[in-house]
Amino acid sequence: MSAVGGVGGIDRVMALRAQILERNAALSRAGAAPAAGPQSASANATSFADTMQTALAKVNDGQQKASALAESYERGETVDIAKVMLARQEASVGFEATLQVRNKILSAYKDIMSMPV
Repeated sequence: MSAVGGVGGIDRVMALRAQILERNAALSRAGAAPAAGPQSASANATSFADTMQTALAKVNDGQQKASALAESYERGETVDIAKVMLARQEASVGFEATLQVRNKILSAYKDIMSMPV
């Protein structure tokens, strides 16, 4: 029975990885697409902000879920250690992905600011 839980956990991790790769590809496509005009640029900025806010909320939810599971396990409640470890890894992957997006945004900002006018 634990092997079935392990396979499901691997599937969730692989799905999370695929989601990260998909977002990375979407960010690459968004960076390569030229803006059509001022209205389009402001609409994209709002959309990007909403996307980032949603992504940050999901990462925060994942970290809170992992903390809650860990606390339950530490209190001695009936919680599978594999579930706790998987939640911790998912939270870690989400945080690392968010950190990488932040680094890319800062790098792009620095590149833009260093461009001659």
